Amino acid sequence: MTFREAEQKGEKLLESAGIADAKIDAWLLLEMVAKIDRSFYFTHANAFVEPEVLNEYERVLEKRAEHVPLQYITGEQEFMGMTFKVNSNVLIPRQDTEVLVEEVLKALEPGMEVLDVCTGSGCILLSILKNAPTVRGTGSDVSKQALLVAKENARLHGLEAEWVRGNLFDNVSGRFDVIVSNPPYIPQAQIPTLMPEVQLFEPLAALDGGVDGLDFYRRIAALAPEYLKEDGLLFFEIGCDQAEDVRRIMTESGFAELSVEKDLAGLERVVKGRLRRRKSGT
Repeated sequence: MTFREAEQKGEKLLESAGIADAKIDAWLLLEMVAKIDRSFYFTHANAFVEPEVLNEYERVLEKRAEHVPLQYITGEQEFMGMTFKVNSNVLIPRQDTEVLVEEVLKALEPGMEVLDVCTGSGCILLSILKNAPTVRGTGSDVSKQALLVAKENARLHGLEAEWVRGNLFDNVSGRFDVIVSNPPYIPQAQIPTLMPEVQLFEPLAALDGGVDGLDFYRRIAALAPEYLKEDGLLFFEIGCDQAEDVRRIMTESGFAELSVEKDLAGLERVVKGRLRRRKSGT
């Protein structure tokens, strides 16, 4: 079978399985297993694929046809111009989340300390550290397996951070200038309606935000003042219809100067606020 025939076969298989980007995914998987690029393909489209490469291509195509996310098959995802390792223990970084990173970067000054709660793959914290090299960072996550991924990503990018295993702020010490979080925020009833790639393969603990999707916002906002410095900032990624609820939660927890930022699709994506000054003697 030639490279062209293999790609065409892969595209048809993925189309029949209902994969939306069948043509793109078929190519990316062929590129991965054959270790080729477009230039090679165009000049060798009629060359025969080695049997072991073809067998591996068929194997990964079957996985994608079962709706295993492409990123879990390739083992990586691009985010903020960086390549991050991912596996089924962490959420796949989304472009929407880049807005969260960009808003944090606007607020940073040299020497600041940042805490990333629910760090997952570490993509948020490491993107911040890459673009603000004088800043110090800590990432916390309840999942040991997720932290292993974050540590590997830090090593790959030559970045240093402190990693803490614990439920939200458990085992976190000190105070920070900025706390940032992309917490689980999908209402439980909506999880079965998500696309198969998400509901069947991405970690449920990183999706489930409780009955109304707001459990983690309540918990993080209530505890954050104990871990923020004077005038510290709290940044949240939110679901597209959660801005007003999260603003209210943050206000009730002692935050002011609240604002909402939209993503490239025009959807409300980030809520940020500043800790109100503590009264003297409190």
